[in-house]
Amino acid sequence: MNLIAYTEDILKDGFEQATLVQRDDYEGAVTATLVRKQSSKETSKAVLYLHGFNDYFFQKSMANEFLKNDFRFYALDLRKYGRSILPHQKVNNVRDLSEYFEEIDRALEIIRTENNTQVILAGHSTGGLIITLYAAARQNSDLFVGLYCNSPFYDMNVPVYQKKYLIPLVATIGKKFPDLQVPGGFSEFYGLSLHQDYHGEWNYDLNWKPNKANPIHAGWLTAITKGHSQISEGVILDKPILILHSQKSIFPSEWSEEMFTGDAILNINDIIKNAQKIKAPQKSIIGVEGAVHDLALSKKKAREIAYKLLFDWLNANII
Repeated sequence: MNLIAYTEDILKDGFEQATLVQRDDYEGAVTATLVRKQSSKETSKAVLYLHGFNDYFFQKSMANEFLKNDFRFYALDLRKYGRSILPHQKVNNVRDLSEYFEEIDRALEIIRTENNTQVILAGHSTGGLIITLYAAARQNSDLFVGLYCNSPFYDMNVPVYQKKYLIPLVATIGKKFPDLQVPGGFSEFYGLSLHQDYHGEWNYDLNWKPNKANPIHAGWLTAITKGHSQISEGVILDKPILILHSQKSIFPSEWSEEMFTGDAILNINDIIKNAQKIKAPQKSIIGVEGAVHDLALSKKKAREIAYKLLFDWLNANII
């Protein structure tokens, strides 16, 4: 029985949200937030979307693309992100990525009770990393049938010496001192290219998705490093997976229009290299010309290419 209660979401326009109370963790009380928008058509297809780091769900246009293709749409604001942040919590804080599996399990169980039997897991950036690890840990699950990763965060976009020496050192420190703040983050130019108050076309809450990310903690780095190690060792999936990414990475040192043409957050060569190590019954890794880090926030032409690739792949391989 579904015992959750939906209320109108901050996005309005038919979006609803429900609070998922989780078990307490090392910071205390924990919640996640399930957002949904129902299809006007009778369907058993649905998608559950997970956002990235320094992020939350706000991409109404993406949701509407799924709805146009007869999917019911669901998204999770994970614990300590967006709608789910509680006053006593450190934003984005995590010590092991498997902590998120609790709310994914709960969301998928709810989605099943709402008459959805063909459910796709979709994830952007860190969300893509999380759903890949989740699927590897949930072999033989009948609660989802495939995965779509949008620029998954499979490796750090840093120089080789940092990957080899500095990050492992800090990750080791993070096991004992998880709340230690460490330098990190990414260029604010990406945020400037997205938000309508600057150079972009999108409207979202800058408190929940600031141009400069909130400080990271050593425990977060420990969790991410462990997840990256699992990917690099070659996780095994029993479901098909589609991985889309930009065709190029850009490395801005100042603002320019080039920000609209490539991935300014991750190195696409890292995405491709590590995606190739994933074992799955069907796997496609495809670059999208002109896409930015979040394909759903790219310029219209690149978005349309990405959505065509996505729904053609789903129709051919899953649905």
